[in-house]
Amino acid sequence: MKNRYTTLAAALLLTLSACEKDLDQAPLSSGSVPTFYQTPNDFDQALTATYAGLVAYPDRLYNLSEMRSDNIYGVGEAGVRDWEPINNFQTTLATNPYIAEAWTTNYNAILRANTVLDQLAGTNGSVLSAAVRSRTEGEAKFLRAFYYFDLVRTFGRVPLIDKALVPSEVLKVPRTPVAQVYELIISDLQTAIANLPLIYDNAVTADKGSVGRATASAAKALLALVYLTRSGPTYGIQGPGLGSNEYGKAATLLNEIIASGKFGFVPKYADIFSYTNENNREVIFDVQYISGGTGRGGTLPTLVSPGVYFAAVKIPFAGAEEIKPVANDLLNSYPTGDGRKDFNFQMGYTTLTNIKETRAFERKYLNETLRGVDRFDWPINFIVLRYTDVLLMRAECILHGAGGTPADVDAAVNQVRSRAGLGPITGVTLAQLLEERRREFAGEGLRWHDLVREGVVLDVMNAWIPKEDTRNKITRNISANSIIYPIPQAELSAAPGLYDQNPGY
Repeated sequence: MKNRYTTLAAALLLTLSACEKDLDQAPLSSGSVPTFYQTPNDFDQALTATYAGLVAYPDRLYNLSEMRSDNIYGVGEAGVRDWEPINNFQTTLATNPYIAEAWTTNYNAILRANTVLDQLAGTNGSVLSAAVRSRTEGEAKFLRAFYYFDLVRTFGRVPLIDKALVPSEVLKVPRTPVAQVYELIISDLQTAIANLPLIYDNAVTADKGSVGRATASAAKALLALVYLTRSGPTYGIQGPGLGSNEYGKAATLLNEIIASGKFGFVPKYADIFSYTNENNREVIFDVQYISGGTGRGGTLPTLVSPGVYFAAVKIPFAGAEEIKPVANDLLNSYPTGDGRKDFNFQMGYTTLTNIKETRAFERKYLNETLRGVDRFDWPINFIVLRYTDVLLMRAECILHGAGGTPADVDAAVNQVRSRAGLGPITGVTLAQLLEERRREFAGEGLRWHDLVREGVVLDVMNAWIPKEDTRNKITRNISANSIIYPIPQAELSAAPGLYDQNPGY
């Protein structure tokens, strides 16, 4: 589905332009929107616009999860950068542009999903066959659930909007309890599971052009993650964890994915992320990119790579980032012989001025030979959900008492370790599982969320900070308030008194 995010009708682009800035902008349901949805192609283009909300997701995951965790020591060297206060746990983040982007991009995409669903349920939906209408509903609800889950993990309570509203209506919707937002997420994903095929396969003629769309398998994997997240502790805040003990529900979904035989373990770790091996058997859902000046290239490789490195390897990208060093604690966690370490990280380099940089940076999605027309134009897809994650989430469920045996946990972990070139271990504990996940998924933005849902984020981070923070810039003894981010100041100002701010900000 490499063309999935690239074609929008001019009429739709004009309509969308009104809602590109904030939640309180003119929505798609106003004006000419009902007259746009006249053909199946119109619905497909509108759905494409909803997928387009995924384009910035990898960058957001890196900035708000990877940078927040013990994987990165992101202290700026040339003045304060926008990502530095996130890594430093500062309390003045309400005006941070990365925080604002997480809110506006998700709500713009939700607005698009709501508009598709509204039009689908109305008379315009009759232009679609029953099968296409069912699939369109499944995809739109998968995407809406995806964006709301991102919002809940980022902000906790958020306004719950399940239809396209006019601005005056939007500015009356308060923050909704997390449990109620989850109800919509779960319902939407259950609809996606019922309405969508397990996979799309490029080898099947009817599926060509559809690989990359949401599937029932992607919905099952995401719903399993939702159940795991809900099962995490509350920390005494109104955040993503509800202490709901739904590990059994998660395990059932994960077992169904494994038993389907539609996905598999790619033997070589590097091949999972190879441009020439995209949409391989490991991939359950990913963000699709195209380079070449299409406007739909990826930016993550530039975000994680220092500009002086690009200069050293003759990539002339002006305005690139400074180094965000990988934490020594993470580097030292890889046993001797673990092949993932050299693939995941650039272990030093020499600059054009012959300065030897010994600090490492994450490079999992960087392939210097695939650069596009500028630093915002990389073609490699970003994997959001993959089979190894399913295996290890199932092991996590077992360790929480959801069926299975210790031998099943050991088998899953050792399958991952074997691919990395490591020997087997026995009696795997939750702490060992989290460390294996840390090594496996470094650079994929999962670490912070793993620590949060397992109830260890405060202990891990408060032990890590004094060891890693050699420049003494990170807040000591972070509290539960740091688990979620502040509501952006622009949203508070748009409707004074409508939203309360999260504690600690």
